[in-house]
Amino acid sequence: MAVRTVNNVTLFLNRPRNILLYLGIWLKPANYVSLYVAYAIIVMFTQYSFVFFEFIYIALAWGDMDAVTEASFLLFTQASVCYKVTRFMIKKNNLVFLLSFMEEEVFQAQNERHVRCLLNQSIMIKRLCLFFLGSALTTCTLWGLMPIVDSTGGERIFPFLIWMPVGPEKSPQYELGYFYQMVAIYISAFLFIAVDSVALSMIMFGCAQLEIIMDKVKQIKRVSMSGKLKRQDREQLIQENQVLFVECLKHHQAVIRFIESVEDTYHANIFFQLSGSVAIICIIGLRITATTPGSVQFISMLNYMVTMLSQLFLYCWCGNELTIRSELLREVMYLCPWHEQSNSFRRLLWVAMERMKRPIIFKAGHYIPLSRPTFVAILRSSYSYFAVLNQTRNKEK
Repeated sequence: MAVRTVNNVTLFLNRPRNILLYLGIWLKPANYVSLYVAYAIIVMFTQYSFVFFEFIYIALAWGDMDAVTEASFLLFTQASVCYKVTRFMIKKNNLVFLLSFMEEEVFQAQNERHVRCLLNQSIMIKRLCLFFLGSALTTCTLWGLMPIVDSTGGERIFPFLIWMPVGPEKSPQYELGYFYQMVAIYISAFLFIAVDSVALSMIMFGCAQLEIIMDKVKQIKRVSMSGKLKRQDREQLIQENQVLFVECLKHHQAVIRFIESVEDTYHANIFFQLSGSVAIICIIGLRITATTPGSVQFISMLNYMVTMLSQLFLYCWCGNELTIRSELLREVMYLCPWHEQSNSFRRLLWVAMERMKRPIIFKAGHYIPLSRPTFVAILRSSYSYFAVLNQTRNKEK
């Protein structure tokens, strides 16, 4: 039966690639390069100008803790977007290398079981990232509704507390300011999810490849020592098993090199995001305690908390899945019928299992492992800072 042809890049990166392509951040097209670059500059200008206006507002409101905290959570988020997207654009050569690496022969599916492994992991990460995207867009929409629903006394306000070169009192200045803020925040949401999805999808691609290696190891056949099997057939079977095992080891080394390349490319982005998440979650908690329960602002803050927690969980979950599969591969290798194979097979197995005592661990900043304990540690740190700031704010009152 013919094996379905699967394009790994399209399977895992189709959605983030399309989003970044439409926003001018993906690889340059063959035609209209100048227009594409100009479009990318405009997109990034909306993000950097938003951060600049945030800094001006915080400088002017310095001393008012409520105003500063209300503006700070968005400042951290926007600064994170600008940093990650800028590094993504700088590291495009690495991206080209990774995309070509994903299409190498060693990573191609050889049967339907391999295709199912790739499909299952790609569908899983796409669904998780879609929830992340939906949560982020819902938050942006709620922020856009706040000036309409929560406005007091008919006074017109902008959706976000940032300094603006135009005021909300007159038209069309108010409409232009409102349009700028909403366009900038929606672009930010799409960039936020798309850049993260590239790294997350590549990590899950590594997980799928480890599952394929496990499937290959399970295909190593038993070699009967009884007289039913001729000596020539036995030697041929042993040779076939060794060839298959060597292929598995080469495949595993390719996965390690791929994950190392992904880490080298995106470790700084993820480290910046994990570090910023502590402050963002802490500040969101402060804003939730300061807003009126049931208001649009309260609901938007809760939804924003869910968005940030889901992003943090996605990174830690994907890294944890990668580590678990690399550890499981070692167990699968040990369970193969190695005692019936040649001495060279056993030596290869021994070397491989010694190497696999160090599982594949994806580290943010080459320092923080992406794992469930890291997720819990970040939540604890955020709560500790929240408790201190909340206590300080209560004393000031």
